[in-house]
Amino acid sequence: MARARVKTSDILVINCGSSSLKYEVYEMPSRNSLGKGQVERIGGPAGVITQESVGGRYHRERPVADHQAAVSAMIDALTDERDGILDNLDHIVGVGHRVVHGGEKYASSVVIDDAVVAAIEENIELAPLHNPANLTGIQEAIRAMPTVPQVAVFDTAFHQTLTPAAYLYGLPRELYEKYRIRRYGFHGTSHRYVANEAVQFVKRSIENTNVISCHLGNGASITAIKHGRSIDTSMGFTPLEGLMMGTRSGDLDPAIIFYLIERGYSPAQLNNMLNKESGLLGLSGISNDLRDLEDAAERGDRNALEALEVYAYRIRKYIGAYAANMVKIDILVFTGGIGQYGTRMRERICNRLENIGIVMDYRKNLENGPRMGLISRDYSPVDIVVVPTNEELQIAIDTFALVEPKE
Repeated sequence: MARARVKTSDILVINCGSSSLKYEVYEMPSRNSLGKGQVERIGGPAGVITQESVGGRYHRERPVADHQAAVSAMIDALTDERDGILDNLDHIVGVGHRVVHGGEKYASSVVIDDAVVAAIEENIELAPLHNPANLTGIQEAIRAMPTVPQVAVFDTAFHQTLTPAAYLYGLPRELYEKYRIRRYGFHGTSHRYVANEAVQFVKRSIENTNVISCHLGNGASITAIKHGRSIDTSMGFTPLEGLMMGTRSGDLDPAIIFYLIERGYSPAQLNNMLNKESGLLGLSGISNDLRDLEDAAERGDRNALEALEVYAYRIRKYIGAYAANMVKIDILVFTGGIGQYGTRMRERICNRLENIGIVMDYRKNLENGPRMGLISRDYSPVDIVVVPTNEELQIAIDTFALVEPKE
């Protein structure tokens, strides 16, 4: 049964994709999650709506023709009499939306108005797979809840503090001035959240702490954070640059593209190869799942072992490069599916980083597993901290700060 309770300030967080809509409700300012769900197979003949909360487990199958129908299905699940999260929508004081690309216009989260919508539209060409769906989710949420403030939380916003030295490419300047080709970076909401959590965990002040945050999953990026501000990040103009990932190549010699074009590969083939057929999957020929590769490596599979070693090697290179520019590192953070759960991969990465003050306690690392915890030796100059990320909570925090009801 949906909760009947006194009036509270709840934030609805929406992450809208092209064929799915994920959502979660937070009670604020306590930051308590009341439940979450998702609407899948949008546009298909048989949509699936699932939701988990203290009220129960909700599961329905029904046609979800478009995103308007998806938002309607979400509201039905939220307010279901038996298994819902809310007795009505009156508790919701704000809706926070994950938006992938804010370009150069936004360095923080903002209440959505016509100018924000226009900016999201302008950046569709920079994030054609994400911004259109994000924008559709916003428009449908406004249609369904016209009196509730809506907030955009951009993945790119945290990295708008990069200096030109960090974000400019060595290309003709006219390409930046005309097409805004530059490093934007992604995973900003996650990096910001885990850095703040890590600083609080080790009882430091963000104003005098330098953090290197490793968000490692199927998509992976590393960010150098000086006194709470992003000063460099591995993803670039698109999420393809930087670390080798689950299916993405990461950094490579650009001339390889021309070499392959001359041998008959089309731009579409190369785009698919670099984004969906490379990385751990491409090198191993087995899987993009770290667990599968660890198992294969244990059985002596050479390709799997080499893929794991390349993955760890690239990450160490970025950590070392950021250490050189930051001069001093105080905290190294591991987060994301691999960063949080991959205890063996954390070992591979931290091995040979002792010379820059990163000294892992391998016993602590194994015993800590995926939990929030300190996994460095007591004498390590750099604290190594595992932090489960929670981008949805960060979006809720940002949204509540902008729409918080004033007494």
